[in-house]
Amino acid sequence: MTTDEERAEHVEANRAYWNDHGVADHGPLARDHWAASEPRWGLWRTPESELSVFPPDVAGKRVIELGCGTGYVSAWLARAGAHPTGIDISEGQLEVARRMAVEFGLDFPLVHGDAEKLPYDEGEFDLAISEYGASLWCDPHRWIPEAARVLRPGGRLVFLRPSPLFALCAAEDGPAGPRLLRPQFGTRRLDWGQSFEFTLPHGEMLRLLRSCGFEVEDLVEIRAPEKAHREYDYLTAEWARNWPCEELWRARLRSVS
Repeated sequence: MTTDEERAEHVEANRAYWNDHGVADHGPLARDHWAASEPRWGLWRTPESELSVFPPDVAGKRVIELGCGTGYVSAWLARAGAHPTGIDISEGQLEVARRMAVEFGLDFPLVHGDAEKLPYDEGEFDLAISEYGASLWCDPHRWIPEAARVLRPGGRLVFLRPSPLFALCAAEDGPAGPRLLRPQFGTRRLDWGQSFEFTLPHGEMLRLLRSCGFEVEDLVEIRAPEKAHREYDYLTAEWARNWPCEELWRARLRSVS
């Protein structure tokens, strides 16, 4: 776990980053995400029909989206009949989300807050979900225990994040290549200068989830499609067809016996 000083550092750096670069980069994409007829996930816009990110019984469920950004995952949940609440540390991202909610006629709470210190009581939600929100930008030793705390017994946690392999190969300048650029042991928090990311190795993530009361139900390593819709400065589709760059975790909070 990060120290209190390290936590203050990454929280403030990431808030500033998302209020600036995040809004500039992702704000223009928000409308297309909100308008999508089917949820599409991650870097390669993998359709919900392939990944089944949402539980089949999501209708009527109370859902907390951890690091909601521009709020489109919560919008998808609302259309699926769930009762979502989005929480994000970036005021700028939430401003975009609120504009989209008015434009698309959806009404659900969008809360300015920190997924590492959730302002909710125990057992308030049935599902906690994160797509490249808390799952990447928050300390997992802080946000995962918080997710467990606010879930009811039997509640689900679902999150998408970059793969540990991608974190080891990600370059500071240019796309990831076929070389390991940093050690796996000890690489938990990546300092990119203006922001911090967190990617635990699989073994550590599994032990952390279990220690918080979760039973891991699935881990899906996502492959880029043959015809990708785009390339990225930091990642090519060719790389992501050979090695997993992102992954989906599903877990359930153990019921009290």
